[in-house]
This record gives sequence, structure tokens and C-alpha cells, in this order.
Amino acid sequence: MSALLKRHGYQIEQRCDIDVTLHAPMVRKIAGLMAARLPSSVDINDLVQVGIIGLIEAAKQYDPAQGVQFETFASQRVRGAMLDELRREDWLPRQARRQARQIEEAISKLEQQLGRAPRETEIAEQLGVPLDEYQTMLGDCKGLSLLHFEDFSDDEGEGLSDALANIVDTRSPDPLATLSDAGFRGSLIEAIGALPERDQLVMSLYYEQEMNLKEIGAVLGVSESRVSQLHSQAVVRLRGRLREWI
Repeated sequence: MSALLKRHGYQIEQRCDIDVTLHAPMVRKIAGLMAARLPSSVDINDLVQVGIIGLIEAAKQYDPAQGVQFETFASQRVRGAMLDELRREDWLPRQARRQARQIEEAISKLEQQLGRAPRETEIAEQLGVPLDEYQTMLGDCKGLSLLHFEDFSDDEGEGLSDALANIVDTRSPDPLATLSDAGFRGSLIEAIGALPERDQLVMSLYYEQEMNLKEIGAVLGVSESRVSQLHSQAVVRLRGRLREWI
């Protein structure tokens, strides 16, 4: 780890005699949880390296007088460093985003027609593809977030950051702030409640119980890749129901 720090020009200046090496396993755990939701092209070791740098920064900035435990403080900095790196690398291919939108639109149409959550076979039929191809599409969407910056792009492909660089209307609401309000949280809870029971279970085990995909697969009796497909499908279902917000 010392070699990594020297390579990035960091000096080990830590407050409160914090030994960052004792917290290195936390970095790998966070990287593992994050990598489970990302495409296979993302190298977990790259996330670990970025996370270690975030850990060192946390050690330099930590103030015990604030009453927060170092591990809690550091985990936020580590996760933030990894997310910043992923945004810079644009880890989810545009093709995967397009596929996710196609699935999202198909699910929304079927929900309006059927008055219930559609089954996988019905979604595949709506898309005009065999079931196994639809499931492959879900696998390609691994790592899809409920919200990403492309949701705020215009038809010309101009992203949120480009638009803000050209003009900022201070009278307009911040879309990210809007997503954090009580109305959005209520809509999200309602949308999760409308998911098929299996999708709800996957989301609960992953986000509430913090189980990894392999552990969830053992609970459901399916493969790890199948759990990944179910997770992607659940996220797409939620995005479709929350369109007015995102």
C-alpha cells in the first residue's frame, strides 16, 4: 500500500494515530459489494486502489471531536472515491443504457395493458426477442442505477454537466434534490411494493441484508448470474414506475 501512495504523491500524515492498514479490509468489502453491481469489465482491484486513496484522505481529515466513528466516516469517503472514479470511466456502455430503456418502455406498456407486473416471458414477447436473449440483455444491464446523468440529457446528446456549463437557471429546482424529497421516497416505497414477490426479495436481501449475489443465489436456489438478471430487472421496473421523477 505504501508504494501505491508514493506513486500518487501522498505522504502518510494521519491524525489521531489512525493505522489505515487496519481498515484496508473495509475497502475491499466496499469494492466487492460495488463490483457485484457493475459490468465484468470493471476491475475490482482498480476500485480497491481508489478506495485506499480515499481511506488515506479520510485519515487525514478525520476529527474525533465530531463524535463520529472513524470507520463510519471513512466508509463514506471510500465509497465516494470509488463512485467518482466510475463516473470518470463511464463504466456502463451506451448500448446497455439503450437496452435498459427499451426494457423499461416495454414493461411500462405491459403494465398499462395488463394492470399488473408483467412476467419475463411477456416482456420478451413485447420486445420481440426470445426469453434467453431478453435475459442476456438483463445481464448486459448489470450495474444499472435507478438514476444516472443521462436521464437529464437532451435529444442532441448534451449531458447535464454540459448544459450547466452553458446556462444555469437558479430559479429551477435541482433534479437531484427533488429526488431526495418525501414525495419521491413515498413513490419509491410504493413502487417497490408493486414489484413481483421474487424481485422484492432480491432487493431486500441485497440492500437491507447486504448479502452478495452468490449468497442470494443460495437462498433462491438459482445461479449468481440469474440473481444479477433479477436485480437488473427489478431496477428497470422501478425506473418505469418512477418516470415522473427521473
